[in-house]
Amino acid sequence: MHASLPRIARRALLAGVAALAVSPVFADNYPSRPVRLVVPFPPGGAVDLYARHVQPELQKRLGQPVIIDNRTGASGMIGAENVAKSAPDGYTLLLGNIAVLAMNSATLPKVPYDPLKDFTPVMQTVMVPYVLVVNPSTPIKTVADLVAQAKTAPGQLTYGSSGAGSAQHMAAELFKSRTGAEMTHVPYKGVGALVTDLIAGHVQVAFADQASMMPHVKAGKLRLIAVARATRVPSLPDVPTIAEAANLPGFEITGWQGVAAPAGTPDSVVRKLNTAFNEVQALPAIKEAMEAAGLTLVGGKPEDLRQHMQKEMDLWSKVARDTGVKTN
Repeated sequence: MHASLPRIARRALLAGVAALAVSPVFADNYPSRPVRLVVPFPPGGAVDLYARHVQPELQKRLGQPVIIDNRTGASGMIGAENVAKSAPDGYTLLLGNIAVLAMNSATLPKVPYDPLKDFTPVMQTVMVPYVLVVNPSTPIKTVADLVAQAKTAPGQLTYGSSGAGSAQHMAAELFKSRTGAEMTHVPYKGVGALVTDLIAGHVQVAFADQASMMPHVKAGKLRLIAVARATRVPSLPDVPTIAEAANLPGFEITGWQGVAAPAGTPDSVVRKLNTAFNEVQALPAIKEAMEAAGLTLVGGKPEDLRQHMQKEMDLWSKVARDTGVKTN
């Protein structure tokens, strides 16, 4: 293959050749060897948490080992690119999130893959509610306190994220643009590193997924001041939404996750994977574990995920333009 072919053209040709090699017999026998599930973030975040909860039951339904491969870095793009370049045979899957499957392409200047062209959607797995937390050593107890301090001492408060252009970063930038609060961004290589420094007080504020933050809130290591949902969380009835606390009608930040395969993966393989993931998510034990972690199960068809990805890319492209956020 000539090296001068455009990247997308080369991938399309590779996908086409590989798809031709996948015979009906292959598809019927799928899977016949271990399946690699690439998690493009370190352990400690909501994506890895979901993967490790569903892994045992997914193995039972597929009849093969499911190997979790944490390929981290660059806001999830290293792992995502690894999957995009893999053979479209169903043996390498991506467990992506809002950043990997939509936001990066909408907000970053250079992304080494196209979510809609380089992947075949399998299923949206969960919605991930976001919360606003602070280090308890600060005097901040409400959203009003946060805004007031950020205005009184512009730039002195720091907020952490799992990387430039990540959902945590964009959530904070949207909040800043709507409230006039001035805070300084500190990007990390994953949620785990962010949580460590947030607890240590090296950064004071974070907009992050409920699954990653709530165990530390319950342990008294972080202070929860608001949820980023449209309505209050039933399990946290006394915690206001950002929309009501800051008088920001419609303010809502909800992350999500989804499974995708390389572009060109046979429909029969995608259907088997979709069925397996839906069956696992229907199990009472999985439902209970996800709810306890603050994740809301979704499920559905491959096309549902494709439509959601397109909708989210359009939304965050607009947010990036409106806020003028710089992610390069």
